[in-house]
Amino acid sequence: QVQLKESGGGLVQAGGSLRLSCAASGRTFSDYAMGWFRQAPGKEREFVAAFTKSGGSTYYADSVKGRFAISRDNAKNTVVLQMNSLKPEDTAVYYCAASNKYGYPRGSALYDYWGQGTQVTVSS
Repeated sequence: QVQLKESGGGLVQAGGSLRLSCAASGRTFSDYAMGWFRQAPGKEREFVAAFTKSGGSTYYADSVKGRFAISRDNAKNTVVLQMNSLKPEDTAVYYCAASNKYGYPRGSALYDYWGQGTQVTVSS
């Protein structure tokens, strides 16, 4: 079992920045693919960014590429999503996810473990 806990959400003006953190516990963190997803009201959950299980590759949704950056600290069992140049359309609940399987990192079906989510609201 892996437990995930997100933090760092909040209210920010358009153009601002937020830093989301996901603390993981329970298993060897470095063995897991880690991803961030988000869900806006009335919309389906969508992929934001991810590390592959090997940790060698990162993936981003086109909508956040160049503005968001995912990083991980295996020593601290933490994955971070740095979000810059935020836009009102980035408003959503952001979820951290983990998987010990190899597969398509953009798909939510790969991930077995999910955090409770943290709200990000970007005002115009």
